[in-house]
Amino acid sequence: MVYVLGTLGYDFGTEARRDSFKQLMGPLEVDGIGQVPANPYDARQMVAYLRQHPSEAKALIWTVNLELTAIYAIRPEGSFSEQIYGTLVDLLAGQIVAETDPGYLERVSLPGYLTGGSVKLFSGQIVPEVGVENLRGIYGWPVSTLIAAVIEAMGPEADQEALREALRGFLDRVYYDLRNLGVTSADRALNFAATNAFQAATAFRSALLLKYELDNISVERSPFCRIDSDCWDVVLKFFDPMNVLKSKRNYRFTVDVSDPMPVTLGPVRSWSSSD
Repeated sequence: MVYVLGTLGYDFGTEARRDSFKQLMGPLEVDGIGQVPANPYDARQMVAYLRQHPSEAKALIWTVNLELTAIYAIRPEGSFSEQIYGTLVDLLAGQIVAETDPGYLERVSLPGYLTGGSVKLFSGQIVPEVGVENLRGIYGWPVSTLIAAVIEAMGPEADQEALREALRGFLDRVYYDLRNLGVTSADRALNFAATNAFQAATAFRSALLLKYELDNISVERSPFCRIDSDCWDVVLKFFDPMNVLKSKRNYRFTVDVSDPMPVTLGPVRSWSSSD
């Protein structure tokens, strides 16, 4: 199974497929210039075209990208493939608007499974194919909105500015420092922790009251688990920057990744340790 975080993109695969889109999209009317050929690489034009011709979304190779590099090709399957293609178009539309727009999307999450196949992109790069059978777990969000929702859930008594900064650091660390392909169980648990940041927020809120800062993020196999489940503990370790000899504070919550859509188990637990 796969549970990956990244951004959404599209590819044509061949020159013929690209040119067919250019032909079907028709010329574009530009003020002061007149008609100019359509540009299939312009995501705004592509979204507008797919809104009018939804079935054309199947002719594109949809990709999940990390830092502008495609890592997976998406293959919607099953009874909900039409809805999945529509969701991909909506997510792409959210990525291309201004950051100040309420509909802006900065990150997407995609659950699925490796089909065993691969797809050759226009550049010649070959990427593995991920099958997606339903809409569960396909999300798009701006980081600022995710943080705002978490802070609101924490209540007005929380130190909102400090919590906002701490959560931003946690999410950026997962997105960039700990970025991964979302294939192993541990990576899927970590990615889900970034998607569902409420457990992490509980840990940060408690640590901030102690004036602790985040030291390390790790994922360990859980010592207990339900039958037919795959449980992993996400451990956030904090330290006192004013006294590094002081005991560290660990916060642990469990994620079950046995299903394409991960789920958390139980509340956040915490304890002190010397390392």
